[in-house]
Amino acid sequence: MSKRTLIINTELEDHYIEKIKEVIPEWNILIGNDPRVWQDQLTEAEIIVIRKNEIMDSILSNQSKLKWLQSWSAGVNTFPLKQLEEKEVIVTSANGVHAYPISETIFSLMLGLTRKLHTYVKQQQSKKWDEANVSLEIHNKTIGIIGVGAIGLETAKIAKAFGMKVLGVRHSGKTKEFVDTMYTIEQLNEVLPQCDYVVVTLPLTDETKHLFGTEQFQLMKKSAFFINIARGQIVKEKEMISALKLKEIAGAGLDVFAVEPLPENSPLWEFENVIITPHSSGLTEYYGQRVIEDIFIPNLKSYLENKTPAINIVDYRNGY
Repeated sequence: MSKRTLIINTELEDHYIEKIKEVIPEWNILIGNDPRVWQDQLTEAEIIVIRKNEIMDSILSNQSKLKWLQSWSAGVNTFPLKQLEEKEVIVTSANGVHAYPISETIFSLMLGLTRKLHTYVKQQQSKKWDEANVSLEIHNKTIGIIGVGAIGLETAKIAKAFGMKVLGVRHSGKTKEFVDTMYTIEQLNEVLPQCDYVVVTLPLTDETKHLFGTEQFQLMKKSAFFINIARGQIVKEKEMISALKLKEIAGAGLDVFAVEPLPENSPLWEFENVIITPHSSGLTEYYGQRVIEDIFIPNLKSYLENKTPAINIVDYRNGY
């Protein structure tokens, strides 16, 4: 009988590899960025931990023996979910890996805009001493968290340390700790006029694509800040740019964009009230540890017991 095969198409530190080998010592385990390591075994792989999507054609071929696909990222919006569902492949995501670094980035952006730290950094380059009319505080304001998953919940928890009122939006509308009032996504427009900060942490799905446009920005307070660390396609970018030009909102902290890298001719580079980060909010020194030790290995142990992996299984109906 041929060996069962696991492919991980990214580099891993040796101690993570050893932990995996302890669980499946008899398996053929192929790991690395170089396709030459695993290319000719793709259709033989029963499990793949996928970081680079260019192998999808092989995964979807009729010859593929794939049963379980573990995503290296939290989002699976780039996956051919319909075809994977048809092939009855289990898909699990890395949801939760980013809760700490992204929530930290969210508050970095919120505090930076509130206390004009980005303005002071620019002034530092020219040795300019100017208070820049800073006056706003974050304490006791209202934050709307649009998408209360792991990231949104951690953000809500931190918001409470600032004495903030927390409004949440999630698909189910079910209440969560640290959220004062929860709404469904259909009630989004009721939430926006109440918020001093609107933070988008939603997955990109058919339902959330272009969720934010002119109508939503006009419903927001003129003094409100918009933070997007989710996916650029959730926002109609031209309409957001218009809202910033017309001062319909006070500013924005943006980690994601419709086109990435953000083109050099984008007007967003020029706004004084916008902070741009290069889709880096999820980067962390603990990424590999959380994917392998907290998600993949526990799921692998369940899988070997003929159980469905329980952590972060993707619901094909919802798209995440």
